[in-house]
Amino acid sequence: MGISRKYIAVAGNMGSGKSSLVQFLCSHYKLEPFFEPNEENPYLKDFYKDMRRWAFHSQMYFLAGKFRIHQELERARSKVTVVQDRTIYEDAEIFAQNLYRSRKISQRDWGTYQALYQSIVRSLRPPDIMIYLRASLRTVRKRIAFRGRPEEQNVPVSYLRRLTSLYESWFERYDLSPTLILETDKMDYGTDLLDRLDLIQRIERYL
Repeated sequence: MGISRKYIAVAGNMGSGKSSLVQFLCSHYKLEPFFEPNEENPYLKDFYKDMRRWAFHSQMYFLAGKFRIHQELERARSKVTVVQDRTIYEDAEIFAQNLYRSRKISQRDWGTYQALYQSIVRSLRPPDIMIYLRASLRTVRKRIAFRGRPEEQNVPVSYLRRLTSLYESWFERYDLSPTLILETDKMDYGTDLLDRLDLIQRIERYL
């Protein structure tokens, strides 16, 4: 089935299955993917070792990187449907917010970050659909351990729990585009045909 050119966003906590879903959608529909630039962030390893010292630097890098990605996907969107792994909204309203609330980012730095974020957001065209992958804390921890990224292995449970709560709060008030919630704790569209058909039908309803 063909899809008219759109911007699909995939949101969700660490370990919720975003990258896997993006890869599946790209394979099934021949979409152009835009992934989070985790491996490019020069502050990330330092951040996981000392969050208070490097939180602001890391988040500013992600904010600038996401803005660049949004500009790139807008250009690509004129030719093909695009799908993004984690949006700029999540960076600011969940991850940066979490670090600010836990006092890893100072009041002064938070004001600077927010001023830049609000200016950027006003210039962005929102997604045509936001797909939210909901996963329990237990599932998130299991998947993080399984994929084995060294910098993620010592992330405190309390940190992941706060992210889960912030994701739920953010998604409740998100109103920039149509939304679709996928419960991923037991979803296995990779090997289970029924799960795959259900996923395809639900997504095509919006596209």
